[in-house]
Amino acid sequence: MSLLKGMFKSRDKPQNRVGSSFSFLFGGTTAGKTVNERTAMQTTAVYACVRILAEAVAGLPLHVYRYRSDGGKERIPFHPLYHLLHDEPNPEMTSFVFRETLMSHLLLWGNAYAQVVRNGRGQAIALYPLLPSKMDVSRASNGELVYKYYRDVEESSNNPKGGYVTLRKDEVLHIPGLGFDGLIGYSPIAMAKNAIGISLATEEYGAAFFANGANPGGVLEHPGVIKDIQRVKDSWNSAYQGSGNAHKVAVLEEGMKFQAIGIPPEQAQFLETRKFQINEIARIFRVPPHMIGDLEKSSFSNIEQQSLEFVKYTLDPWVVRWEQALQQSLLLPSEKSSLFIKFNVDGLLRGDYQSRMTGYATGIQNGYYSVNDVRSLEDLNMLSDEDGGNLHFVNGNMVKLADVGAAYQKNTGGGDV
Repeated sequence: MSLLKGMFKSRDKPQNRVGSSFSFLFGGTTAGKTVNERTAMQTTAVYACVRILAEAVAGLPLHVYRYRSDGGKERIPFHPLYHLLHDEPNPEMTSFVFRETLMSHLLLWGNAYAQVVRNGRGQAIALYPLLPSKMDVSRASNGELVYKYYRDVEESSNNPKGGYVTLRKDEVLHIPGLGFDGLIGYSPIAMAKNAIGISLATEEYGAAFFANGANPGGVLEHPGVIKDIQRVKDSWNSAYQGSGNAHKVAVLEEGMKFQAIGIPPEQAQFLETRKFQINEIARIFRVPPHMIGDLEKSSFSNIEQQSLEFVKYTLDPWVVRWEQALQQSLLLPSEKSSLFIKFNVDGLLRGDYQSRMTGYATGIQNGYYSVNDVRSLEDLNMLSDEDGGNLHFVNGNMVKLADVGAAYQKNTGGGDV
């Protein structure tokens, strides 16, 4: 413990910033729009990316395994953690909803937290999500991480005024994203707030443009002096402003003229900007554009390869981050050498039907697949031993290179080859 005191100072408090003078926080952007986790989700591209990644992680099979003495592994469905992770982490949520919620927190705030409820033996018996916006991570005097969670009045039955609740490190499941100190992740939304702000601004501009009947604003010119300017302005707006008054014929009196002054959307490259921002946001989350509805650069020949790359380069890092955080926080110290927690992504890596059957046939012919191995991968019922379901076969026409000469002599009865 004295070593911890010597290593960690008060300045080593985990924080989501580079230094005291430069902080990556939600807020205003150069596009004039306020970006935070809630306004960002109003952008269709952000919503689609978060939903795809959250549902992908939530839908993967999640199991607890034990290392076997022969080097293999086996699933242990009767372990207490198996029910929490695979079925329901608490009485109010399914495993899918729990993981989907935490993954959305991780994508928006850069951190995901859950309270770990343990029994007298230290085993986790329930997991409850905690909002990252209410969590503050600091260090105790001994160097240990301390989590302080703010509870609102509605959440604090014992304290009518609300307040902070202090949680020890073993009482919190913390999954951090990419961060500066390895302890606290920073939000992708905050880091890319200008790109998202442009998307929000273009959406608002488009909505206002079409609300005005798809016509830009303009100026009414009068050759003389108008005594009541506001009356003329209100009269014009009530008669011709808005999508409901589109295509009406305007009647101008006393030599007045209408001069449009707005920039037409084609000159402002409105559609091109919106399309670019979709790719920009997809780049933030490393999601292939075709998965959020942009099929411009996708085809039948490359879309399957893009989907496989999504699993390998986008989903796999998140899966490893989840697995290691679950093992670190939920497994007991005595279990960490013999147990591990793993997502199964094999189903997402499967090719088309013909490719799978060709691969299975090769595996059976070369002895590393049995019929039941293949049926298990295809989620089919197992065959009995009497039917040869667990037998392994090897192609008998293949021999070792060193035995080729001996086999030739035996078959021909000859001497030297």
